[in-house]
Amino acid sequence: MGDRFPTTQWHLLLHARSGPAQQSQEALAALCQIYWYPLYAFVRRQNYGPDEAQDLTQAFFARLLEKHYLDDYVRERGRFRSFLLTALKHFLSNERDHARAQKRGGGLMAESLEALIQSGETRFSVEPSCSSTPERIYEKQWAMTLLDHVLTRLRNEFAQAGKAEQFERVKSLLTGNDDHIPYSLLASELDTTEGALKVAIHRMRRRFREVLRDEISQTVAQPDQVGEEIRYLMSVIAG
Repeated sequence: MGDRFPTTQWHLLLHARSGPAQQSQEALAALCQIYWYPLYAFVRRQNYGPDEAQDLTQAFFARLLEKHYLDDYVRERGRFRSFLLTALKHFLSNERDHARAQKRGGGLMAESLEALIQSGETRFSVEPSCSSTPERIYEKQWAMTLLDHVLTRLRNEFAQAGKAEQFERVKSLLTGNDDHIPYSLLASELDTTEGALKVAIHRMRRRFREVLRDEISQTVAQPDQVGEEIRYLMSVIAG
């Protein structure tokens, strides 16, 4: 996939629904990486077993492309996460038989997704039992997956700049309170000064907010909804 097209979710959506065949497959696979587990967790909460839930989730993504479901998404009308959940509910209620008959992945499966699928049930099995609705669980998994996607982008940026070790040591401080951060100890471990470390953390936090806003902006209707969506994401994670 690499540098052939941008990796933000909105551009992935555009390529998935209107790009050349190969790019559409790759873009859909990338979207699958972002949304597969939140949707899989939702399906599992509908009382489907692991194998059937895997088949249904993979078939849903394949059908998004095959049946041009993405053409129904109009960015100005709402959030992409909500669109996907509504589409999945429709799929489950109207196309269950087709999904069962379809081979897992429906031609979409790539080696890069095998680990994602195989780890899905392992991840689901260690999720704490709760009385939350499947919709609420989907929102929580969406929020956590999106944050992980943001961190992956940041990790790659810092790795390219030769600062991978620094990122791994301070990434947990990106959204936390710094009142009790052992700056002197961290600075010593990273062979830098305390002042330089504080500056680096400040810049990393700023870049984190920029990337988060960029990711969120790809899936909301209007720019003025970004702040609201970020606050919602944080409240979902905190709750």
